[in-house]
Amino acid sequence: MATSRELIRRELSLEGLDCAHCAAKIERGVQEIDGVTRCSVNFANQTMVLEIPHEKEEDLLTKATDVVLRLEPHVKVKVNRTGRQRESGAHDHDHEHEHGHDHAHGHDHEHSASGNRLLIGRLIAGAAITAVAWTLPESTFSILLFVAAYLLVGADIVFQALKNISRGQVFDEFFLMSLATIGAFAVGQYPEGVAVMLFYQVGELFQSMAVNRSRRSIKSLLAIRPDYANVLTDHGEARLSPEEVQVGDRILVKPGERVPLDGIVLEGSSFLDTSALTGESVPREASAGSVVLSGSINGSGLLKVEVTKEFAESTASKILELVQNASANKAKTENFITKFARYYTPVVVITALLLALIPPLVVNGAEFQDWIYRALIFLVISCPCALVVSIPLGFFGGIGAASKEGILVKGSNYLEALYDAKYVVFDKTGTLTKGVFQVDQISPEAPYTADELLEYAAYAEAYSSHPIAVSIRSKYGRTIRQEELSDYNEISGHGVQVRFSGKTLLAGNAKLMEREGVVWTAAESAGTVVHLAIDGKYAGFLSIADQVKEDSAEAIRELKRLGIRKTVMLTGDSRAVGEAVGRKLGLDEVHSELLPADKVKEIEQLERMKSAKDKILFVGDGINDTPVLARADVGIAMGGLGSDAAIEAADVVIMTDQPSKIATAIQIARRTRRIVWQNIIFALGVKGIFLILGAFGFATMWEAVFSDVGVTVLAVLNSMRVLRAQSRPSV
Repeated sequence: MATSRELIRRELSLEGLDCAHCAAKIERGVQEIDGVTRCSVNFANQTMVLEIPHEKEEDLLTKATDVVLRLEPHVKVKVNRTGRQRESGAHDHDHEHEHGHDHAHGHDHEHSASGNRLLIGRLIAGAAITAVAWTLPESTFSILLFVAAYLLVGADIVFQALKNISRGQVFDEFFLMSLATIGAFAVGQYPEGVAVMLFYQVGELFQSMAVNRSRRSIKSLLAIRPDYANVLTDHGEARLSPEEVQVGDRILVKPGERVPLDGIVLEGSSFLDTSALTGESVPREASAGSVVLSGSINGSGLLKVEVTKEFAESTASKILELVQNASANKAKTENFITKFARYYTPVVVITALLLALIPPLVVNGAEFQDWIYRALIFLVISCPCALVVSIPLGFFGGIGAASKEGILVKGSNYLEALYDAKYVVFDKTGTLTKGVFQVDQISPEAPYTADELLEYAAYAEAYSSHPIAVSIRSKYGRTIRQEELSDYNEISGHGVQVRFSGKTLLAGNAKLMEREGVVWTAAESAGTVVHLAIDGKYAGFLSIADQVKEDSAEAIRELKRLGIRKTVMLTGDSRAVGEAVGRKLGLDEVHSELLPADKVKEIEQLERMKSAKDKILFVGDGINDTPVLARADVGIAMGGLGSDAAIEAADVVIMTDQPSKIATAIQIARRTRRIVWQNIIFALGVKGIFLILGAFGFATMWEAVFSDVGVTVLAVLNSMRVLRAQSRPSV
């Protein structure tokens, strides 16, 4: 068995996959291949994601492609090899190969314009011949006209059903429609046989248009991939693919162009439209020294930018990867519907068979012809298309709507979990506060001066990237001679120890002083306190203040309005600082002076208190939040300033660093779930009513077609409403 280190993720594009039932069949078929760890087919964006051992890649990709083509010969398979290897950071070059051939049939929704015209022409001709046959008295000639109309309208459906049966796929919509309509001919209901097939094809055409419109809407939200980069070379300007640009290269971003790669502005100034990345409508100013993110659109100025990340690591690339891979993590509702459809159709076919045979044998006066007709109606109604098409679209639309707001949800399972959120736990620094620190108090103990204490503190924090360390070095403002430092040791959750100019420096919190046996002075400060000891003797403290984010208080109020039972803050900071922030924001609980392991324990404590259905969200941004992000039901990372490790561990990433977006994410999740359940109840309700009416002889095939095709089109249109999710404006 391959270890997780050897597993790689590969994405295959399935062009022409427009039948949700077929998507489920492909997923099952490929999942059964020996060696495939995981397979997820996304009907909404026509992709299949595989997790496979690296050493078997070629063999398994070939087998997966063969399975797709055996089940759906019309699908065109493209293997995209840009996926990243798990835990290795290795990148493969882009490489594609294609399999398959075009095969048009009535159910293939990606009709080309000419294919659409041909289908519409066939349907009009079939309808005209049916109308003529209907006006004639019943005779061999009129029956032949009905047969001709039927072949014109539905021959491709019957042909596809026969092909599927030859491959062992019996219970699908092609089989149901063919059986029902040929059965109608067998019992002498010629006009209805042709009409059912005609309306089915018209319904498929409308459904195709609705699905494609929904796909376009979703894909337009993710149209952030830059097409090219203007690279400055020794020979002038060259237009290259973003993948070809190296770190350190210099590029020009002209007015109206999309920024191709992350970088730092060297020359020029402009305003950037970052709405596609962050959901913020207000343009951001960019000038020399500013960081620019790929995927944003340059306004009116010309910018010269030095590239700081390869394309595969750039913001645009990561967003696309996150959103496209989101479909691999399916919600329980989505998985349930796939399984439901798998068993539902065979049960209905068997029920229809019993309905056709038992009443005529048991009930006096019951005629075979009448009950066969009722059974055929039962078959037409039974098709589960409405559910298997609209529900993946609903969840995918929810993920798209969230990304439009600058919220990246890594799977519909997390979107569903957000719906059940009842506890929200926050880290403090960089999450509820800006993480922008300033030294606001220096309190030395004799014999040290304030300047000496600041110098020792700056040297002690020389190697740390923590915002507190950065603020101390910034206050010191002079070059640090790192050659004078030795024996650097970071003590997790406490502080640092280092040798400087022959002295042993300790810098950290009160717990560090206690641990090292240093007698220290309690600090009266609402800021974060850094205590210093030199050669085991207390030297004083620095107080560093952080600012609460503008929308933090509004975020807490909004969460409470949405029915969140408890808001909790976990911080490694002092009790005085934690409680001051907690009071200001109106949090229910504050736990201070915690190590990363203590934060996990606090989450586990909440876990024991809550009911099984309720979900805990944890919101953090730092590398020390990674264990807690992974432990919570839904981990939310602040993506703008957050560490790569936190973003990797999180299930949801907020690109704007605004806590108020958590409430927006919950609102979108609730809206998505509401629309998905509307579709489930509507589809099953309408089908249930018509199944009963059909069984008792009150529904004809006309109603049966409406209950199948009409319900599907309405459910797909309802799913599209998710994309119009309006969030409350963030402060």
